[in-house]
Amino acid sequence: MRAERVEICMWQQTLITLQARPRGFHLVTDELLAGLPELQACRVGLLHLWLQHTSASLSINENADPAVRRDFERFFNRLIPQGTADYEHNDEGLDDLPAHFKASVLGCQVSLPVTAGRLALGTWQGVYLGEHRDHGGARKVLVTLYGEGA
Repeated sequence: MRAERVEICMWQQTLITLQARPRGFHLVTDELLAGLPELQACRVGLLHLWLQHTSASLSINENADPAVRRDFERFFNRLIPQGTADYEHNDEGLDDLPAHFKASVLGCQVSLPVTAGRLALGTWQGVYLGEHRDHGGARKVLVTLYGEGA
């Protein structure tokens, strides 16, 4: 007698609210995973993260040395300076339009592979939240998991 493997197709969508953070780049991998225990039941799949904001960003990068995140902040502040007189949109403060520019350059979404109930990130990879406002507040991430469980 041969045992059959039954695979279950799963779709899971969860809205995760990340805690408010100061301006800068922050490693949020663990906070996202804490809000998605269903990931552990996924044998193989994709996890899509969609940040529901226009003045913050999501990206994948170095997860070990915090100096990388500080260097990111300095680089993007030089690339897209705050307080430039040419900016018309400043109703919400001098940091608002530069935050929108940074979010557009970096993006608001990432898709990650899932293998054996875990994110298949490289050894030194983690999910960054780029908080581009001085006081951006809590940020919402719509998380969609699609995969097969065993």
